Amino acid sequence: MRKIVFILLLICTVSFSMAGQYRFEGSVVDENREPLSGAVLILDGQRSAVSGNDGRFTFGRITAGNYNLSVSFLGFDTYSAVINITGDVDREIQLNPRSHLTSEVVVSAYRAGLNSPVAHTNIRGEDLRRISVIDDLPFLLQMSPSLVATSETGIGVGYTGFRIRGSDPTRINVTVNGIPLNDSESQGVFWVNMPDFAGSVEEVQIQRGVGTSSHGAAAFGATVNFRTTTDAFEPFAEVASTAGSYNTFRNSVRLGTGLLNDRFSFEGRYSNLQSDGYIYNAFSDHESIYLSGTYHMNHSFLKFNVIHGDQKTGISWWGVPQEMLSVNRRYNPAGVYTDLDGNEQYYRNQTDNYIQTHYQLFYSHAFSNRTDMTAALHYTRGDGYYEQYRQNQSFANYGLPNVFIGDEEITRTDLVRQKWLGNDFYGTVFSINSQLLPNVSVSGGGGWNRYDGDHFGNIIWARHATNMEKDHEWYFNNGTKTDYNVFGKLNYRINNLNTFIDLQVRGIDYEMTGIDDNLDDLSQNHSFAFFNPKAGVFYEINPNHQSYVSLGISNREPTRTNFKDANLDPDATPLPERLYNVEAGYNFLTPSLSANVNFFYMYYQDQLVPTGEKSSVGYDIMTNVDESYRAGVEVQWAWRPLPSFRWDANFTLSRNIIRDFVETATDYDDDWNEIERVTQLGDTDIAYSPSVIAGSILTWNFFGNASLGLNSKYVGEQYFDNTSSSARQLDAYLVHNLSLKYQLKTSWSKGVEFQLMVNNLTNLKYESNAYGGNWYEQGVENTWAYYYPMAPRHLMGQMVIRF
Repeated sequence: MRKIVFILLLICTVSFSMAGQYRFEGSVVDENREPLSGAVLILDGQRSAVSGNDGRFTFGRITAGNYNLSVSFLGFDTYSAVINITGDVDREIQLNPRSHLTSEVVVSAYRAGLNSPVAHTNIRGEDLRRISVIDDLPFLLQMSPSLVATSETGIGVGYTGFRIRGSDPTRINVTVNGIPLNDSESQGVFWVNMPDFAGSVEEVQIQRGVGTSSHGAAAFGATVNFRTTTDAFEPFAEVASTAGSYNTFRNSVRLGTGLLNDRFSFEGRYSNLQSDGYIYNAFSDHESIYLSGTYHMNHSFLKFNVIHGDQKTGISWWGVPQEMLSVNRRYNPAGVYTDLDGNEQYYRNQTDNYIQTHYQLFYSHAFSNRTDMTAALHYTRGDGYYEQYRQNQSFANYGLPNVFIGDEEITRTDLVRQKWLGNDFYGTVFSINSQLLPNVSVSGGGGWNRYDGDHFGNIIWARHATNMEKDHEWYFNNGTKTDYNVFGKLNYRINNLNTFIDLQVRGIDYEMTGIDDNLDDLSQNHSFAFFNPKAGVFYEINPNHQSYVSLGISNREPTRTNFKDANLDPDATPLPERLYNVEAGYNFLTPSLSANVNFFYMYYQDQLVPTGEKSSVGYDIMTNVDESYRAGVEVQWAWRPLPSFRWDANFTLSRNIIRDFVETATDYDDDWNEIERVTQLGDTDIAYSPSVIAGSILTWNFFGNASLGLNSKYVGEQYFDNTSSSARQLDAYLVHNLSLKYQLKTSWSKGVEFQLMVNNLTNLKYESNAYGGNWYEQGVENTWAYYYPMAPRHLMGQMVIRF
């Protein structure tokens, strides 16, 4: 009897859930009513479909209501409409040829498409800026899967960074409009040099794993592609002002002319940021400018962008020593010195100063509705230095003779030094996209980029400077690096199966000449040639269920620091690294729920990691380890049970292992003689790779013009060296940020928006990052460590006026 009742209840439940569910289908055609195959349809921003060879599409199991429909296809204007579903609907959607070529084509060759077998996340610029009213890009991106943001200032501005799946910034390929952003020598990205860049971002795509071919640094864990604001065909203006804790203030202005004389459009943004930071002297004094102008022609456009950043930031990159963490979490050792009377003093100009300007020129042309190309020239100039007070420095270390005062020989002095970097980065990139057949599309491209950077140091003051020239230069070296690549991509669709092939050849020539800051000759040359193939399949089981699998290989050259630290020891010269990456996933799509499960396996050969080894001349070096891997699962979903409520969430579970790790450390005997200690540790965890990462965004819209959001981020325990020692481990943390937004309609503007944010709602004490190591005394292990604490509960508020 119970079984019968249960079955009846189940039938009733299913019948009830199926009631009121309808079918929305139709066809996508061109202006001549010819079917368009491969058009992308997105319903309410969550559910997607692709038109077949006959132009037909289907959305099933749709409940009654109004839905926003977007339809896009290469060479045609995007179609947008509100679809009212009260029963089954069959509709013909006609797309019109583009009246103006838009700047989306600039990045289309580098992005993962809707049916690409690549783990990726697309984030609109407006959604990015909802995460926070003040933070730099790493903290705006932190709610995406497998991403962990870090800060040296204790808040989300200043020196910030992020890791994806544990991969550090030097292993993440970053582009802006398809142009490489990674520094050629360090391969990292310094977001402090691009303040408030998020204010000019239209969209960002994060590809996890090897991803698709792009320009610049190797995608050795992830790729992040930024597209700046597209051309607005209507004039606009926006004024924003932000204020909050730690004397944080930011003001910005955005202006756009709209389309002038059916040919020209211009846009600009200016931002100014001031903040004391949470950590002592971790202040930020930043300015940024974004300018863009476009000349529109019938089937092409010419576009010029300028991205300028000017930053002065208090140095806090040393972190807080572990012995001070429980005493004063805001303590900053950078700039601390002892005067002649034995009193502790602080050098106020312990700062980092840098000006960087990017120039980008694009020409895009549509040969037809199915084929377009883009060519770009770019140039970036960077100039800057960091200034330090250094105590008790040996004259010999700066190539200077000792000083005599009477009969007394002075061998050491206090001094202030500046370490400079001046560089030029320039080149060209190009791409072409073509829909050869209704079910076949190809794209290809290439690039040639050259970096020329000068590294030098000046002493601007010394306590004993009798024999020293003004601004004495104690070292100068130069690095030049040429990076070139070509790639080709093929998408071939057979019914519901899309196959993908992506082949790239990349070459690097790197030369260093001159004297390093330790007065060693740095001269060396390195050349590399890499082949990076990727392939995969994407299968649409039905409009609600999709699956994919892909395999990719990526190769990465060592960084300047890797080569520099191994200098003068040929046996220590690092080898390039190789990554084999497998991704397999499943998508589930309904009108109220979209979900993705992605499994990944990343196997490394010769991954460079710190092991404690030193070169034959005594410098710490990175060592190639034979085998290491990352394996895990990423789950993400967006659920809208009610029109006013949405829950976006994700979590990652992973294992990140170095096989048969060998630690090398120093052991001091009773007489303080150094003895090399080598320990076989077996399999250990890769540093900075938490096994659990999760994020959640709860959004409730009410009264039609107000919203409440709760953003939560969980980062599990992570080691900050490769020994898996609990003495060198960051604790797990769960931090919440609360946001309240209200939009006011006025007669004199398009609207006024107010937003209040409570960051670290629960007042949690936690650290986002750390570094450290160990040594032994008579066989007993000791640990040294520095941490980067985050600010306790604090407030930020913003007002935005739009015209």
